[in-house]
Amino acid sequence: MSMLIAALIFVVLLAVAIAHFLWSIGSRWPIRDPELLARTVVGKPGVVRVPKLASFVVSLLVLAAGVLALSLADHTAGGWWLTLIGVALAAVFLGRGVIGYTERWRATFSVEPFATLDRKNYSPICIALGVGYLLLVIMRLI
Repeated sequence: MSMLIAALIFVVLLAVAIAHFLWSIGSRWPIRDPELLARTVVGKPGVVRVPKLASFVVSLLVLAAGVLALSLADHTAGGWWLTLIGVALAAVFLGRGVIGYTERWRATFSVEPFATLDRKNYSPICIALGVGYLLLVIMRLI
């Protein structure tokens, strides 16, 4: 069961990592208009282009998080430090998901369509990923 959860997490994060990598090298996929892409992906007032360096860093971090999910599913790998990283990843994803519903977040990332997509898609996906990491950690411990 833990491998299924880890694989689902990995597939989602791999897709996110690939998208961010594409944006980091200047791709406008899947939205041709660079300003609309920035409004969809970033959602911060005044941002008219997806930041390339930030997208590249996010792609690396998200890919690493996906690989760590696969590692967490192997109960013999890593030891306590890997479990601790799993707890940290659960906290990061749960935190990002929950903070997406706060007034301060809404004020900071108010540009549409990001604001709606975040409320309906991005934040719930982050919460689901956080729960997935939490389940992987629990399964490692029992």
